[in-house]
Amino acid sequence: MKKLKVGIIGCGGIANNKHLPALKKNPYVEVVAFCDIIESRAEESAKKFGAEGARVYADYKELLEKEKDITAVHVCTPNRSHSFITIDSLEAGKHVMCEKPMAKTYAEAKAMYEASLRTGKLLTIGYQSRWRGDALYLKKCCEDGQLGDIYYGRAIALRRRAVPTWGVFLNEYEQGGGPLIDIGTHALDLTLWMMDNYKPKMCVGNTYKKLGDANGTANAWGDWDPEQFTVEDSAFGFVVMENGATVSVEASWALNIADPREAITLICGDKGGADMLDGLRLNYVKNNRQVIEKPDFDVGGVAFFEGAGTNPEDLENLAFYESIINGTPLSTKPEQAMVVTQILEGIYKSAESGKPYYFNED
Repeated sequence: MKKLKVGIIGCGGIANNKHLPALKKNPYVEVVAFCDIIESRAEESAKKFGAEGARVYADYKELLEKEKDITAVHVCTPNRSHSFITIDSLEAGKHVMCEKPMAKTYAEAKAMYEASLRTGKLLTIGYQSRWRGDALYLKKCCEDGQLGDIYYGRAIALRRRAVPTWGVFLNEYEQGGGPLIDIGTHALDLTLWMMDNYKPKMCVGNTYKKLGDANGTANAWGDWDPEQFTVEDSAFGFVVMENGATVSVEASWALNIADPREAITLICGDKGGADMLDGLRLNYVKNNRQVIEKPDFDVGGVAFFEGAGTNPEDLENLAFYESIINGTPLSTKPEQAMVVTQILEGIYKSAESGKPYYFNED
């Protein structure tokens, strides 16, 4: 089969450490166009990951105009530009994988979704945690009804001292927020996906910047610059869904917590529960006894694509191109990712106003 031609817009860390390595392993594609506002970064990525003769651009519009035979584009830019680059790419006739979160605001995310419907092109968002072995196993348990009606969830993304000090992570204008929109988005996506519940009613939340001005931080990636730290260092929210289910959201880059956890979920149903606090654990009652079950992920696998890697990002990448080629359903649908953004924005708005936020206002 002739390989599909792919372009990448944004050649920073997430492109070089996630998208491009996965594309390199993908037998269906070749990356023929690279774009970054810092052209030298695009040139470096092209040398490492590009097909022979790959072109380099500093303006994504020029890429879309000149690269007529590109089938898909990966959008790996700061959050602020996800929406307009994605919409322009869809309208140029390209399928799009956009890195998480979908957008800074619900209105932007909704416009992206509507553009995908209008153009008939596929749009997915980079929530690769869905492709972890524990997540795939738990999702099957949920789909089979083993947990029953899931009415409570916890979305957990808590770091003790792991503030990203590179790129624009600390820039509120470019990113729209800190750990809530950066890593909380993964945990919330996992939780809503397991619950299969995308109808929020209201939320209340708060954000904190208690440690962002500190020095001598013991941060995993070195001390941050307090003057550049314009986002929260932790955020917490509580969401009530239309059917009465509730979800708590916990996110931090810096928090005085002895046992940090990242991109995990805890869910409770009327037949059983599950959490990822110590590997994946399922809990239920059997023969009048409380039971905890721990699947073994060291043997066998839940997802397999012949001839390619088995990292979550590799599987996510392959699944997207399977959808393009064979019409298989998208792993992460844009209407799901849109609700993740809607809830994150609601928590930020509640924190700003000091009042509950009602989603029927959207």
